[in-house]
Parts: sequence; C-alpha cells; structure tokens
Amino acid sequence: MYNSIQVGTIAPDFTLKNQHGELVNLRKLNGKKVILAFHPLAFTRICTYQMQDLETHKEDFIRLNTIALGISVDPQPSKHAWAKDIGIKDTSLLADFWPHGAVAIAYGIFRGVEGSSERATIIIDEESIIRWFKIYPTKERPDINEIITELQKF
Repeated sequence: MYNSIQVGTIAPDFTLKNQHGELVNLRKLNGKKVILAFHPLAFTRICTYQMQDLETHKEDFIRLNTIALGISVDPQPSKHAWAKDIGIKDTSLLADFWPHGAVAIAYGIFRGVEGSSERATIIIDEESIIRWFKIYPTKERPDINEIITELQKF
C-alpha cells in the first residue's frame, strides 16, 4: 500500500478513458462535486452493485451538483462491455489500466499483491479538495445513503 491521501488536501489530477472511449479529466470537472468510486474489478458481484447504485442515484447527484465516476484497473473495452451488461448508461466507468493502476497508486489505494484498487469512495468538492474518504472491505457494498449524506454536508 502506498501513502494514503488526506482529507483537506487537493485531489491528484488524472485523465482516464471512460467506457465510451472519451477522456475524462478531473480538473475539468471543477465547479462540481465528484465521487470517485474505486472498485477492484469489473464483472464481479459487489462491484456491479456498487456501480448500479451510482447509476440509480444519478438524479440525487444532479440535485447535489455532483458527478459520480467509477474507477477500476480494467481496460476500456472491458468497461464498455461491462457497462452494457449491467445497464450503466450515464455514469462514467473509468479505466485505470495503463500505466496499470496509476490513479489508484496516486490516491494511495492500490493493492499491489492483487493488482487492483481497494474498494473506496472519495468525495471531492467543487475546488478539487478531498472532503471525505472511506475504504471498505473488499466484499462490502458501499452504503449509497451514507455517501449521499456526506455529499449534503458541504
């Protein structure tokens, strides 16, 4: 494990491809809150539920001036197939594939032995400041209501 990020610090910037092959840059999202929903791997049960929760609550996120991004080390074509398979249309699923896990490493949540990220949620405010950060046990589904409650605090 690498050094973990800290609440109150500026979020490391990144640019990754989403499931549609579009580039998503964190700094270009300034002015919006951002949820970074790290998940270990596509095509797994808990990761599927985690991403579907983001998609299901997209109206809540719009109301809270928030963009949700799912991130894993899977390549972009896998993210595309997975999104289609699980019904994700509006939530960007980002491929932290190459350099392998670079964004997870920058955020201090890369699991070197497994070659994937922790299951983690990071909330970034409109000015790129990390406001909330939680790592979950790999087999635990993040509580979407807890995430929404945290978003409402700022």
